Amino acid sequence: MKIKTSELTQERQWRATVGINKERFFILLDYFKKAYFKTYQEELYKRKVEVNIDYCIKSEEDLLLFTLLSLKSGLTYDVLGVVCGMSASNAKRNQTIGLDILSKTLTHLGVMPKRNLLTVKDFKDFIKTEKDLIIDVTEQRIQRPSDPERQQETYSGKKSQYIKNATDFNQR
Repeated sequence: MKIKTSELTQERQWRATVGINKERFFILLDYFKKAYFKTYQEELYKRKVEVNIDYCIKSEEDLLLFTLLSLKSGLTYDVLGVVCGMSASNAKRNQTIGLDILSKTLTHLGVMPKRNLLTVKDFKDFIKTEKDLIIDVTEQRIQRPSDPERQQETYSGKKSQYIKNATDFNQR
């Protein structure tokens, strides 16, 4: 892979590239390696096919770096491939593998974000076990009411869509 952890020499570079500092990266890497081994029953370097091509991702460290970089940067697969020295299809394939292993790692550690709260009951069940709950609702779009009085309450004086502020929720 074109980028290596050894090139990240400053705290700022670590956070900008993968979203965490060097110390946390290598702690996560230990668990990531275990999850990879549990999934595939061998280390990444042993799984490579013996052919005459040079693999971009040669270790679990490369895979974790690539996965976190892809999440942090939001690059398209084409650009991610260029940055990391692989084709877009390989970038997609490697990200899928990396996300699967990262998901298993975070789930094992008990820090995987909850993503599938499809019903109010799911949400209520989830928050029963949580000590703190932070929800960002500073701005929320609404449908313009047809009732003139309700329209006046939500009118912002601008020609753009009205966006509810968090204070609007407290007034009701």
